[in-house]
Amino acid sequence: MAGGGFAVSSSAGTEFEAKITPIVIISCIMAATGGLMFGYDVGVSGGVTSMPSFLEKFFPVVYRKTNDPTINSNYCMYDNQGLQLFTSSLYLAGLISTFFASYTTRRLGRKQTMLIAGVFFIVGVAFNAGAQDLAMLIIGRVLLGCGVGFANQAVPLFLSEIAPPRVRGGLNILFQLNTTIGIFFADLVNYGTAKINDGREYRGYEDDDEIGETVKGQGVNKVGPTGANGFDPSSRL
Repeated sequence: MAGGGFAVSSSAGTEFEAKITPIVIISCIMAATGGLMFGYDVGVSGGVTSMPSFLEKFFPVVYRKTNDPTINSNYCMYDNQGLQLFTSSLYLAGLISTFFASYTTRRLGRKQTMLIAGVFFIVGVAFNAGAQDLAMLIIGRVLLGCGVGFANQAVPLFLSEIAPPRVRGGLNILFQLNTTIGIFFADLVNYGTAKINDGREYRGYEDDDEIGETVKGQGVNKVGPTGANGFDPSSRL
Protein backbone atom coordinates (compact mmCIF):
# COMPACT_ATOMS: atom_id res chain seq x y z
CA MET A 1 0.00 0.00 0.00
CA ALA A 2 1.48 3.28 -1.09
CA GLY A 3 1.92 5.84 1.63
CA GLY A 4 0.65 9.38 1.09
CA GLY A 5 2.37 12.59 2.06
CA PHE A 6 3.63 15.92 0.92
CA ALA A 7 6.77 16.33 -1.10
CA VAL A 8 8.75 19.40 -0.20
CA SER A 9 11.08 20.60 -2.88
CA SER A 10 14.37 21.92 -1.56
CA SER A 11 15.56 25.05 -3.29
CA ALA A 12 19.24 25.80 -3.20
CA GLY A 13 19.68 29.10 -1.38
CA THR A 14 22.60 31.47 -1.64
CA GLU A 15 24.70 31.66 1.48
CA PHE A 16 25.62 35.21 2.33
CA GLU A 17 29.10 35.65 3.78
CA ALA A 18 29.53 39.04 5.39
CA LYS A 19 32.73 40.86 4.61
CA ILE A 20 35.18 42.15 7.17
CA THR A 21 35.40 45.80 6.19
CA PRO A 22 37.29 48.63 7.93
CA ILE A 23 34.02 50.25 8.97
CA VAL A 24 33.02 47.05 10.78
CA ILE A 25 36.30 46.87 12.68
CA ILE A 26 36.25 50.57 13.60
CA SER A 27 32.60 50.42 14.69
CA CYS A 28 33.27 47.43 16.93
CA ILE A 29 36.34 49.04 18.48
CA MET A 30 34.51 52.29 19.21
CA ALA A 31 31.47 50.49 20.64
CA ALA A 32 33.65 48.26 22.81
CA THR A 33 35.01 51.32 24.62
CA GLY A 34 31.82 51.07 26.69
CA GLY A 35 33.64 48.27 28.48
CA LEU A 36 36.61 50.61 28.95
CA MET A 37 34.45 53.06 30.89
CA PHE A 38 32.96 50.23 32.95
CA GLY A 39 36.36 48.85 33.89
CA TYR A 40 37.71 52.30 34.66
CA ASP A 41 34.86 53.15 37.04
CA VAL A 42 35.23 49.79 38.77
CA GLY A 43 39.00 49.97 39.13
CA VAL A 44 39.28 53.57 40.26
CA SER A 45 37.05 53.27 43.36
CA GLY A 46 39.60 51.45 45.49
CA GLY A 47 42.34 53.98 44.84
CA VAL A 48 40.16 57.01 45.43
CA THR A 49 38.72 55.76 48.72
CA SER A 50 42.25 55.39 50.10
CA MET A 51 43.37 58.94 49.24
CA PRO A 52 43.70 61.05 52.42
CA SER A 53 42.41 64.25 50.78
CA PHE A 54 39.31 62.46 49.50
CA LEU A 55 38.55 60.95 52.89
CA GLU A 56 39.21 64.21 54.69
CA LYS A 57 36.73 66.11 52.53
CA PHE A 58 33.89 63.61 52.17
CA PHE A 59 34.43 61.07 54.96
CA PRO A 60 36.11 62.86 57.88
CA VAL A 61 35.16 60.08 60.32
CA VAL A 62 37.00 57.53 58.22
CA TYR A 63 39.90 59.94 57.81
CA ARG A 64 40.27 60.27 61.56
CA LYS A 65 40.17 56.51 61.94
CA THR A 66 42.96 56.03 59.38
CA ASN A 67 45.15 58.42 61.41
CA ASP A 68 44.33 56.81 64.72
CA PRO A 69 47.38 54.78 65.82
CA THR A 70 45.22 52.62 68.10
CA ILE A 71 43.24 51.22 65.13
CA ASN A 72 45.17 48.60 63.21
CA SER A 73 42.33 46.83 61.38
CA ASN A 74 41.36 48.05 57.91
CA TYR A 75 37.85 46.82 58.55
CA CYS A 76 37.54 49.11 61.56
CA MET A 77 39.07 52.03 59.66
CA TYR A 78 36.74 51.85 56.67
CA ASP A 79 33.61 50.65 58.46
CA ASN A 80 31.37 53.52 57.40
CA GLN A 81 27.91 53.38 55.81
CA GLY A 82 28.47 56.50 53.72
CA LEU A 83 31.65 55.07 52.23
CA GLN A 84 29.91 51.79 51.53
CA LEU A 85 27.08 53.67 49.81
CA PHE A 86 29.60 55.53 47.67
CA THR A 87 31.13 52.26 46.50
CA SER A 88 27.97 50.21 46.03
CA SER A 89 25.71 52.91 44.52
CA LEU A 90 27.29 52.43 41.10
CA TYR A 91 26.54 48.70 41.04
CA LEU A 92 23.02 49.12 42.41
CA ALA A 93 22.20 51.81 39.84
CA GLY A 94 23.71 49.64 37.10
CA LEU A 95 21.51 46.70 38.10
CA ILE A 96 18.29 48.75 38.12
CA SER A 97 19.07 50.69 34.94
CA THR A 98 19.65 47.45 33.03
CA PHE A 99 15.91 46.78 33.09
CA PHE A 100 15.20 50.16 31.51
CA ALA A 101 18.06 49.71 29.06
CA SER A 102 16.48 46.49 27.77
CA TYR A 103 13.44 48.53 26.74
CA THR A 104 15.41 51.29 25.02
CA THR A 105 17.60 48.71 23.30
CA ARG A 106 14.53 47.10 21.83
CA ARG A 107 12.59 50.29 21.00
CA LEU A 108 15.31 52.78 20.09
CA GLY A 109 18.08 50.48 18.94
CA ARG A 110 21.56 49.65 20.11
CA LYS A 111 23.26 52.81 18.92
CA GLN A 112 20.85 55.18 20.64
CA THR A 113 21.13 53.20 23.87
CA MET A 114 24.92 53.49 23.77
CA LEU A 115 24.61 57.25 23.25
CA ILE A 116 22.27 57.44 26.26
CA ALA A 117 24.91 55.57 28.24
CA GLY A 118 27.47 58.13 27.11
CA VAL A 119 25.28 60.99 28.35
CA PHE A 120 24.92 59.28 31.73
CA PHE A 121 28.69 58.85 31.93
CA ILE A 122 29.48 62.47 31.08
CA VAL A 123 26.90 63.95 33.48
CA GLY A 124 27.98 61.56 36.24
CA VAL A 125 31.63 62.52 35.73
CA ALA A 126 30.70 66.21 35.91
CA PHE A 127 28.94 65.66 39.24
CA ASN A 128 31.84 63.66 40.68
CA ALA A 129 34.56 66.00 39.42
CA GLY A 130 32.79 69.05 40.86
CA ALA A 131 31.42 67.37 44.00
CA GLN A 132 31.39 69.56 47.07
CA ASP A 133 29.58 67.21 49.42
CA LEU A 134 28.62 63.57 49.78
CA ALA A 135 25.22 64.07 48.11
CA MET A 136 26.80 65.26 44.84
CA LEU A 137 29.26 62.40 45.04
CA ILE A 138 26.50 59.79 45.38
CA ILE A 139 24.42 61.36 42.60
CA GLY A 140 27.43 61.21 40.31
CA ARG A 141 28.04 57.57 41.16
CA VAL A 142 24.39 56.71 40.52
CA LEU A 143 24.55 58.38 37.10
CA LEU A 144 27.75 56.51 36.31
CA GLY A 145 25.99 53.30 37.34
CA CYS A 146 23.15 54.10 34.93
CA GLY A 147 25.74 54.54 32.20
CA VAL A 148 27.25 51.17 33.09
CA GLY A 149 23.83 49.49 32.98
CA PHE A 150 22.90 50.95 29.59
CA ALA A 151 26.33 50.25 28.08
CA ASN A 152 26.48 46.67 29.36
CA GLN A 153 23.05 46.00 27.89
CA ALA A 154 23.61 47.48 24.44
CA VAL A 155 27.29 47.00 23.61
CA PRO A 156 27.43 43.16 23.58
CA LEU A 157 24.27 43.03 21.45
CA PHE A 158 25.64 45.64 19.08
CA LEU A 159 28.92 43.79 18.65
CA SER A 160 27.18 40.45 18.10
CA GLU A 161 24.89 41.84 15.42
CA ILE A 162 27.39 43.93 13.52
CA ALA A 163 30.24 41.41 13.41
CA PRO A 164 30.50 38.87 10.57
CA PRO A 165 29.76 35.32 11.80
CA ARG A 166 33.29 33.94 11.39
CA VAL A 167 34.87 36.67 13.55
CA ARG A 168 31.94 37.36 15.85
CA GLY A 169 33.58 35.80 18.89
CA GLY A 170 36.79 37.76 18.42
CA LEU A 171 35.03 41.10 18.01
CA ASN A 172 32.53 40.44 20.79
CA ILE A 173 35.33 39.72 23.26
CA LEU A 174 36.54 43.29 22.74
CA PHE A 175 34.05 44.38 25.39
CA GLN A 176 35.62 42.16 28.04
CA LEU A 177 39.10 43.11 26.85
CA ASN A 178 38.31 46.81 27.18
CA THR A 179 36.88 46.22 30.64
CA THR A 180 40.19 44.73 31.73
CA ILE A 181 42.14 47.53 30.07
CA GLY A 182 39.94 50.05 31.86
CA ILE A 183 40.75 48.50 35.23
CA PHE A 184 44.46 48.54 34.39
CA PHE A 185 44.30 52.16 33.26
CA ALA A 186 42.46 53.08 36.48
CA ASP A 187 45.27 51.51 38.50
CA LEU A 188 47.81 53.60 36.60
CA VAL A 189 45.79 56.77 37.20
CA ASN A 190 45.46 55.91 40.89
CA TYR A 191 49.21 55.44 41.12
CA GLY A 192 49.94 58.69 39.30
CA THR A 193 47.44 60.92 41.09
CA ALA A 194 48.52 59.57 44.49
CA LYS A 195 51.77 61.48 43.92
CA ILE A 196 49.91 64.80 43.73
CA ASN A 197 49.83 66.58 47.08
CA ASP A 198 47.67 69.63 46.39
CA GLY A 199 44.50 68.15 47.90
CA ARG A 200 42.80 67.66 44.54
CA GLU A 201 44.38 64.43 43.36
CA TYR A 202 41.10 62.52 43.57
CA ARG A 203 39.53 64.75 40.92
CA GLY A 204 42.06 63.73 38.28
CA TYR A 205 40.47 60.33 37.74
CA GLU A 206 37.12 61.88 36.79
CA ASP A 207 38.69 64.18 34.20
CA ASP A 208 40.27 61.16 32.50
CA ASP A 209 36.91 59.36 32.55
CA GLU A 210 35.15 62.26 30.86
CA ILE A 211 37.76 62.44 28.12
CA GLY A 212 37.39 58.74 27.39
CA GLU A 213 33.61 58.85 27.31
CA THR A 214 33.58 61.88 25.02
CA VAL A 215 35.84 60.07 22.57
CA LYS A 216 33.59 57.01 22.67
CA GLY A 217 30.41 59.02 22.12
CA GLN A 218 31.84 60.95 19.20
CA GLY A 219 33.19 57.76 17.64
CA VAL A 220 29.93 55.85 17.84
CA ASN A 221 27.98 58.84 16.57
CA LYS A 222 30.23 59.44 13.55
CA VAL A 223 31.10 55.89 12.62
CA GLY A 224 27.57 54.65 13.25
CA PRO A 225 26.36 51.08 13.41
CA THR A 226 26.75 50.26 9.73
CA GLY A 227 27.74 46.65 9.51
CA ALA A 228 29.08 44.42 6.79
CA ASN A 229 28.11 45.43 3.27
CA GLY A 230 26.37 48.54 4.57
CA PHE A 231 23.72 46.67 6.58
CA ASP A 232 22.51 48.51 9.67
CA PRO A 233 21.34 45.94 12.25
CA SER A 234 19.91 48.57 14.59
CA SER A 235 17.84 50.30 11.92
CA ARG A 236 15.14 47.67 12.26
CA LEU A 237 15.04 47.74 16.06
